[in-house]
Amino acid sequence: MVTVKEVKNGRDIREFIELPLRMYKGCPWFVPPLYGDEKKLLKSTGNTDKAESVFLLAERDGKTVGRLQGLIQKQHNEKHGCAQMRFTRFDCENDSETAAALFAAAEKWGAECGMNEICGPLGFSDLDREGLLIEGFEENSTFEEQYNYPYYVALLESLGFQKDADWVEYELKKPEKRNEMLSRVAKRSLEMNRLHVASTDLSKRAYIEKYRDGFFDCLEECYRELYGTTPLSKKMQDELINQFMMIVNKKYAVFICDEQDRVVAFGLCFPGIGDAVKKSGGRLTPFALCRILKTVRHPKTIDLGLVAVRPEYQMAGLNAVILDGLMDILEEGEVKVCETNLNLETNTAVRSQWKHFCSRQHKRRRSYIKKIGE
Repeated sequence: MVTVKEVKNGRDIREFIELPLRMYKGCPWFVPPLYGDEKKLLKSTGNTDKAESVFLLAERDGKTVGRLQGLIQKQHNEKHGCAQMRFTRFDCENDSETAAALFAAAEKWGAECGMNEICGPLGFSDLDREGLLIEGFEENSTFEEQYNYPYYVALLESLGFQKDADWVEYELKKPEKRNEMLSRVAKRSLEMNRLHVASTDLSKRAYIEKYRDGFFDCLEECYRELYGTTPLSKKMQDELINQFMMIVNKKYAVFICDEQDRVVAFGLCFPGIGDAVKKSGGRLTPFALCRILKTVRHPKTIDLGLVAVRPEYQMAGLNAVILDGLMDILEEGEVKVCETNLNLETNTAVRSQWKHFCSRQHKRRRSYIKKIGE
């Protein structure tokens, strides 16, 4: 018999974090999040003025066989006038009874909080891991993504979940022949609009601190209408900066600014540290830290994190500046592959840009939705 309980103490927190580490032990495509970040989240209970959370564990005969986080993103609900809860951090044995018990407990909690539908996998913001992998199960995950076994799809759909949105992902490599038009458009776009690429002649922290406010302001303006997005509070911004500071390489963080040094566009890539964190299960051991720092300095793969251009410049050719810079990185030879991470399947404008590279669509993720109680 399966029983479900809330995470309440240190042992429960450890079980919640370590269940996927056990389930995916030996799986070459799974990349764990940082153990310390997960522990910090659970110890904080995940409750803020912007969100409420519940963390659940499923047990059978004293053994943990599933986990699930339910959350209510209050800003999203206020923005869209809905009563929706989200789910994330879903991991489960291949058993429909276990999955049903977890979601029944999550939905009960959500209903008691006044929610009438459940959607996910989605986190506190679209900068969290999101989407259930439905294609590309034998492809490497990036550090920003959550891997899952193929049977998860059947488990969710057996519970009545239906597609709400899909994301596709691409692998980009250097093209056989570079499109020189990109370079000309990029140069002309900067000149005509009196813009410049921000200088990186600063320490990494000084560089990030100088442009952080402009980055988050540009991000909010450009992403506010995209699926699943929510505004980031100052506290969330600080947490994200601290979380990603270690893996940022200035070379792959490009800010395009106007004459007042206001950020009008950016392209942010991260060195692909997935392989560096696998062996330690996401723990920052001395050896893991050395592997990560080495990868940050000399990556073979980079992960495309975020790209944004303010609305007033979206017809000005600034995407060419970012694409041309990415082309330069691939042509230098050290970086062999760029992973695009998640692109909404409906965002044809973004997806069409990858034609300039040797590209391969290799993964697809899905957000599911259902009415609570159905």
